[in-house]
Amino acid sequence: MAQSHDPGRPVRVLIVDDSAMIRKALEIGMSSDPGIVVIGAAHDGERGLEMARALAPDVITLDIEMPRLDGVSFMRRLMPERAIPTVVISAVTSEGAEVTLRALEAGAVDIIAKPSLGTGTALPRIMADICRRVRNAANARPFLSRPLVQTRLTARRSSHARDHVIVIGASTGGVQALAQLLPLMPSDAPGIAIVQHMPEGFTHSFAKRLNTTCAIEVREAKDGDEMRPGLALIAPGGSRHMVLIGHKPKLRVSLQEGPPVSFSTPSVDMLFDSAASCLGPSCSAALLTGMGKDGANGLLNIRNAGGRTIAQDEISSVVWGMPRQAVMIGAAQFILPLNSIAAALLEPPATALAQTAHKEGQSI
Repeated sequence: MAQSHDPGRPVRVLIVDDSAMIRKALEIGMSSDPGIVVIGAAHDGERGLEMARALAPDVITLDIEMPRLDGVSFMRRLMPERAIPTVVISAVTSEGAEVTLRALEAGAVDIIAKPSLGTGTALPRIMADICRRVRNAANARPFLSRPLVQTRLTARRSSHARDHVIVIGASTGGVQALAQLLPLMPSDAPGIAIVQHMPEGFTHSFAKRLNTTCAIEVREAKDGDEMRPGLALIAPGGSRHMVLIGHKPKLRVSLQEGPPVSFSTPSVDMLFDSAASCLGPSCSAALLTGMGKDGANGLLNIRNAGGRTIAQDEISSVVWGMPRQAVMIGAAQFILPLNSIAAALLEPPATALAQTAHKEGQSI
């Protein structure tokens, strides 16, 4: 069972990492934050499990590649008995990315690229980001990945798939959510553009994993990719935003350098704003589980442009932050559990306006 963190006290953190230098750097960096108290540090997964059981931390930071017990095995043993929010801090390699994704599927709530101790002046900024995400993770509700019980859906009006585009935004918990949502999409589903907050180097492996479980093609987006039915494009992690340009049926994605928007690069707001401009009522959008506010304003713009807008509900979200903000500002026509969102996205957007009056704020 997941434990709840008392917001009136600092977040109690356990560090699990086999590198003494990384353990020390994380301990010093997080101890400088008045909202965090480091209560212990373990040098391998077995010792980490012992300390997690004894100390009951609010959050665990976890390395992946460790002796005796690796991070994935750690998560698989920990989560059934103690659903402690766990932030994976992992090296960015192709092998490391693949293993890290398995840890997320096993219940970890966030992923951070392991900082290089030689990053010099950038290290304080990196540590500030780690502290912010650790504090936010204390409010997460980890879920074990569950096998899908639904069968693949059928597009209601596949002949209109070229005129209909789906956009999705997610952050904390989004890896698990997308792994359950996208396999439900039929091979002739409308084109899908996705921003999932994830460090550079991990989105490519994430897309490859999804591609093996889906009827649609799933891959990391490249600048200039054309949106088409049966294709889902995931924005690369890093310093570029993904936006839609042009007009249907010749709609493309553009990867653009720029400062963070809503504290995020790539930003869900940037994708959603471009979808509102390019697609208007031909767009369906879903804002899934995640910390912060990214995507809420963009979802409102899509709604105001006549598109269909959905926010994931609180019960099925790991963190009800981004969807909650969307609900608060009136951006969401529908507030749905994760297992209902795929079907709602496939509904032709033109039907949304007719249903809004009696379904707004309710499940469908």
